[in-house]
Amino acid sequence: MGIISWIILGLIAGFVAKLIMPGDDPGGIVVTIIIGIAGGVIGGFVGNLLGLGGVSGFNIGSIILAIAGAVILLIGYRMIKKKSA
Repeated sequence: MGIISWIILGLIAGFVAKLIMPGDDPGGIVVTIIIGIAGGVIGGFVGNLLGLGGVSGFNIGSIILAIAGAVILLIGYRMIKKKSA
C-alpha cells in the first residue's frame, strides 16, 4: 500500500475508533489520523502474529484490524494522558 492509502485507511480507522470511544482528546483530527495510521500498523502486526493476516489494502479485514489497533492505541493514549494530568 502506498502512503496515500495508509493515510486514508488511518483516517477511516481513527474516525471509527473515535466513534467507538468518544471523549475529549487533545490534538483533534491530526492526532486522530496519527492514531489511526499507527493503529493500522499495530493491527496488522497483531493480525500477523495471530495468523489473521495483516493490513494489506482496502478490504474489510484490513479495516477491522486497523480499527482494532486504533482503539487499542487510543486506550493507551488516554491512560498515559490521564496519568500525566
